[in-house]
Amino acid sequence: MKNKLIYFLCIVTLIYALMPRAYAAERIFMEEDTSEFETEEQFVFSPEITRVMAGTDSFIDKPATTSNFDVPCKAAFLVEEKSGRILYEKNCDEQVPMASITKVMTMILVMEALDSGKIKLNDTVPISNHAFSMGGSQVWLEPGEIFTVDEMLKAVAVSSANDAAVALAEFIGGSEESFCDMMNQKAKSLGMENTHFVNACGLDADGHYSSAKDVSIMARELMKHEDIYNYTTIWMDYLRGGETQLVNTNKLLRSYNGITGLKTGTTSKAGVCICATAKRENLSLVAVVLGANSSQERFSAAKKLLDFGFSNFEVKKFPDTPDLPRNIKVRLGVEKMRDLNCDIPESLLFAKGTTDEITYEIDVPDSIDAPMYKNMKVGSLILRGAQGKIREYDITLSNDVAKIDFKSALGILTKKIGCM
Repeated sequence: MKNKLIYFLCIVTLIYALMPRAYAAERIFMEEDTSEFETEEQFVFSPEITRVMAGTDSFIDKPATTSNFDVPCKAAFLVEEKSGRILYEKNCDEQVPMASITKVMTMILVMEALDSGKIKLNDTVPISNHAFSMGGSQVWLEPGEIFTVDEMLKAVAVSSANDAAVALAEFIGGSEESFCDMMNQKAKSLGMENTHFVNACGLDADGHYSSAKDVSIMARELMKHEDIYNYTTIWMDYLRGGETQLVNTNKLLRSYNGITGLKTGTTSKAGVCICATAKRENLSLVAVVLGANSSQERFSAAKKLLDFGFSNFEVKKFPDTPDLPRNIKVRLGVEKMRDLNCDIPESLLFAKGTTDEITYEIDVPDSIDAPMYKNMKVGSLILRGAQGKIREYDITLSNDVAKIDFKSALGILTKKIGCM
């Protein structure tokens, strides 16, 4: 009996050793995410929530919170992509591990390097011993193997491959450490105040953290590079000529209408996380879920946030403003005319079904007296809906306007005489 048991164990060991790379790779991917997400009925929230959130004419002024509804995770955030309007927040500034959502920043720097011409999609990426040593989700890269940037980016976006993320980091930054410096510089430039990176893949490490709000900021930055959707929307693909299968860790791709990405993550310290992006018609949303207890709770929380956004809000185009003045007359000034600025958005977010018609009125004087200074307010554009004023936008000077005096008047006269 003992000999039979030993024989059986030897056979099992031999089968495992000879197992195809594709199956082995898929097994590692499943460590990132093993459960299927069961589609739930869409949950439409009470209009009372949006009334609490809304200012005049249901223009969204403040986010919903856990006092309105809760989601099963440590921290959460929902934002409209284009405007940055916050729709929901839960512990959104708390510094927590974010696991493989780290790779959102890694992909930002890859896309920027592609845009600048520093690298190309068909460039080959060498595999170092350091990249080979990464644990967790991977595509079993080996030192000496050669893959293109396109293949490595696919492995990162689809299968959350840590080894591919580090290989790309070394290719762009020279070393993972230098690449992390680039990540932190980019985070600082984006205003990510609660984020610090010490690796390019998201494995648990001291000093490696972000927040739900900061994750949404870098997600919106990545979404500016529309080519990234060529990768984040892939459900299944292959490397090594079909030998290694890639399966997306984001199960919402198969169950949620309008889903476009973006990244999942799971580690022992971070828990189960996702940054889910989706678009329906003109409304594009970013939902962040950090620190869920299970994959099922992660996807349920993300779906609940996205459902809340799509069920209750809509985007309307800002009215055309052909009569908005582009300049203004200046009295007693060195210059007779000065350009004007008015920082108005392309679109606005409203509670769904509350605002049918948007109008505006402009309040600007015929002229101004010098001196005036750059960015000083000289008028306003007032946006109105059926229930009254929605918001006021300042109309400002684009440059200083100096008051004319004897010296400047003499200079102008001399210049004119010289041109005769």
